[in-house]
Amino acid sequence: MFDLAALGQAIKAHGPVARVVIAAHDGSSPREVGASMLVWESGQSGTVGGGALEFEAAAKARAMLAGAERAVDRVALGPALGQCCGGAVTLWTEVYESVPEAEAGVIARGPGEMPLAVKRVLAAARAQGLRPAPGLVQGWLVEPVAEADRQVWVWGAGHVGRALVAVLAPLPGIAVTWVDVAAERFPDVVPEGVTIVPANDPALVADHAPEGAEHLILTYSHALDLELCHRLLNRGFKACGLIGSATKWARFRPRLGALGHDAAAIGRIRCPIGDPALGKHPQAIAVGVVAELLKAPQVAAREMRA
Repeated sequence: MFDLAALGQAIKAHGPVARVVIAAHDGSSPREVGASMLVWESGQSGTVGGGALEFEAAAKARAMLAGAERAVDRVALGPALGQCCGGAVTLWTEVYESVPEAEAGVIARGPGEMPLAVKRVLAAARAQGLRPAPGLVQGWLVEPVAEADRQVWVWGAGHVGRALVAVLAPLPGIAVTWVDVAAERFPDVVPEGVTIVPANDPALVADHAPEGAEHLILTYSHALDLELCHRLLNRGFKACGLIGSATKWARFRPRLGALGHDAAAIGRIRCPIGDPALGKHPQAIAVGVVAELLKAPQVAAREMRA
């Protein structure tokens, strides 16, 4: 996915930026096709993986900032880098001074005249909204523009909320909305791309949350947690998790029932969340919760097939 916003922010902060993309691979590869990193004179962000591969790619990208616009290199991971891997990757490196324009949500570029196969990809994107997989098409690199396909709402900016947002924010395809009762509850520096919502009464905000959002409830107040569960059950959601013990959930279930929710609806809320075996440190909780969240689509797909 081509993250135009991240590229724009990097150019604004650092001037010309080189973008390195895994355009193709044969055999084993440290990252998937479409994985990318941004490189500027004094730093970089993102990753194409591979340790030595990334080190060499960043060095070449930095050297290109002086003038070269594009380079396409096939790198044999074993012989070229002294590694044990048996695969080869094709790295596509470009220097940008401004953000390119997408056509129908797709960035396509390459040498010479646009091939007919690429024109067909763009036509399908325009007419049918079909987003292509990233990769090479007759020597041109085709990438869909990055869009968040999962909306995750984090309720609470305490220690666990902060740890969760720190883990969630860099993940591709996830847009994070972060809610708490006051602006001072949030850290001074909020991760890029995270929307913060200070609200005197977060429960009122829940009435307007997208019905397709995924929620993680971990406020400072059990009463507010309960009210948020109630409001979100009324509103509708894709998924909802509540931090707490089995005892807390045992007390919440009858209270939610008394508020008019049936057992099937209440059962859609996960509590406890995360992996208790990892411990109760905020970062350990965050790792378990996010791992659970990332596995959810695969789990749902297996359940549908069963």
